[in-house]
Amino acid sequence: MSNGSTFPPHRRLRGTLLIVLAAVVVAGLGGWLAWRSPGGDGGGPPRAGQPGPSESAPKGADGKDSGKGKRDGEPGGKASGDSPGDGSGGDSGGDSGKGDPHGSLKDKVVVIDPGHNPDNRDHGQEIARPVDIGNGRKECDTTGTSTNGGYAEASFTLDVARRARTLLQEQGAKVVFTQDGDRPYGPCVDERAAIGNKAHADAAISIHADGSGAGNRGFHVILPTRVTAGPADTSTIVAPSRRLGERLAGRFIAATGSAPSNYIGGGTGLDVRSDLGGLNLSTVPKVFIECGNMRDPKDAAQLTDARWRQKAARGITEGITDFLTG
Repeated sequence: MSNGSTFPPHRRLRGTLLIVLAAVVVAGLGGWLAWRSPGGDGGGPPRAGQPGPSESAPKGADGKDSGKGKRDGEPGGKASGDSPGDGSGGDSGGDSGKGDPHGSLKDKVVVIDPGHNPDNRDHGQEIARPVDIGNGRKECDTTGTSTNGGYAEASFTLDVARRARTLLQEQGAKVVFTQDGDRPYGPCVDERAAIGNKAHADAAISIHADGSGAGNRGFHVILPTRVTAGPADTSTIVAPSRRLGERLAGRFIAATGSAPSNYIGGGTGLDVRSDLGGLNLSTVPKVFIECGNMRDPKDAAQLTDARWRQKAARGITEGITDFLTG
């Protein structure tokens, strides 16, 4: 060395080499043990009860990572309007809008019938034309009712229908409308039923709001009864329609906080009728829902509130989902 020192004797060199080799062996053994341990990343099998790589994050009931769906209050397409009946985006009401995901609605067909038509009032002669409903004849359609402040039932039904469509499509359902504000009037009640039949719907719902006297409050679901007359035969849909109606009523209460009607249905929220062409002529499970009474000030305050309409859409969606996946 430059300072004049000399190398150690050969015996000391062999001892040093032995120490180095021992250190290498110990290090290799430690690495092998780490590779075999459950927490290692060398691919060893996890212990019982320990999640593997694909199970490391909790999942929601729909299989998606929890917390990664839509945020509460996030707009949902055309159906998110916050002005009465416009359905044109905006506040969805602080409600997540997610239906209870019992299962995918993939390959399911749902027909939504928004009651009446905002332009029916301009086509009085056309909508007055009588049509065959099986056990009688009734007018093609009507204008529907409105709140005392002028908010039309037809605007309400179209807005809630669009909101429900968005929620159902998020679960994979194919949704068919009888009208989407794209017709000058109607369609007539017999055509509304025919649209559901042609679509081979797994479930169909007609959305309405009532026009009873002040003090009459709450919602009710209208079920078909057995009608076998003329072109009507509800024999095969009475039972499944009742199941649909019961699930719809239960979910509507939970989602909106509304009580069943205090003037129809004896507190059950269910009514049975034989005079509605949309039910009589249906060959698929179908119900009507009267979401509230537009002529009662307290009910009207809810019906004109975008936040409440989003809850109504969620209740409808969850009722349909319960029926189709239960």
